[in-house]
Amino acid sequence: MTSRISRRAALTAGAALLARPALGQARYPNRPIRIITPWPPGGSLDALQRTMFDIVGRDLGVTVISENMPGARGTRAAILLTTQAQPDGYTLAHHHLSIIRHPFLTKTQTWNPVTDFTYIMQLSGFVFGTAVRADSPWQTLAQLFEDARRRPGALTYSTSGIATTNHLAMEDLCARERCEMTHVPFRGAQEGVTALLGRQIHVVADAQSWRPQVETGEFRLLSAWTRTRLPSFPDVPTLNDLGYNMAVTSPYGFAGPKGMPPEVVDILHRALRKAMQDEASQAIMRRWEMPDEYLGPREYLAFAVERTAYERETVARMGLSID
Repeated sequence: MTSRISRRAALTAGAALLARPALGQARYPNRPIRIITPWPPGGSLDALQRTMFDIVGRDLGVTVISENMPGARGTRAAILLTTQAQPDGYTLAHHHLSIIRHPFLTKTQTWNPVTDFTYIMQLSGFVFGTAVRADSPWQTLAQLFEDARRRPGALTYSTSGIATTNHLAMEDLCARERCEMTHVPFRGAQEGVTALLGRQIHVVADAQSWRPQVETGEFRLLSAWTRTRLPSFPDVPTLNDLGYNMAVTSPYGFAGPKGMPPEVVDILHRALRKAMQDEASQAIMRRWEMPDEYLGPREYLAFAVERTAYERETVARMGLSID
């Protein structure tokens, strides 16, 4: 009898051990997830992401910490991912085109835009535009550039950093118009809006932190850089309308350190996609007229491969450098 009980107990204990997760294979996630955004808080991007992170946290049963880390032309999050973060799915970052472009702008060794990150999901794109104070003399973008030709370097415009997508686009426009304007880089679009309100600059050429002031009549929107006109500002021409044959949206999404397990990427992608489709998130996207640029992990990686080749060629052709 004793031997039977002992055998039965041993079998029960063995079954329990087999059913128990192996060491290091605890359910993911089982602790807070940190997502870093390399821009200051505020604006459409911050509103959308924080709403999504709340939804993701409820869905996964953990806290999702949203951390803003502005500066260094929006590259601080990428630096952290490639130098400090572990590929365990607990440290992620907002990922954007400047991260892909950055290695080609400097001789300093940084990262490989394709192989040094794990691409999780592309989300949306920035709604860029050029805005001036409503009491300024420029009624159109053509008038602004005409004034800039008469006074080389006298007019100033802000962007969210040197060699960012909107900075390069604005320099392209100035080159086409054979005019010179002085670039004033900030850490984010909202800082440019504050500077324009304080008459410290003449133009904001950035993402749509200018929208509230345009809606109240404090600012005048001279152009939208979207593919089609913004429904809320139907009278504002796009760059295509003005004959430049260009649209600038700068798609962005979420990435992690290289080497993340595919099953963790799948969990995060599903949670982020579900949060993006939630009505609370969709309401923000409608309010700010944010484009749907969704891509899954494989498609986002393919985009990164294609865009890396484009950015390398563009930087070389334009002779750009931050060194």
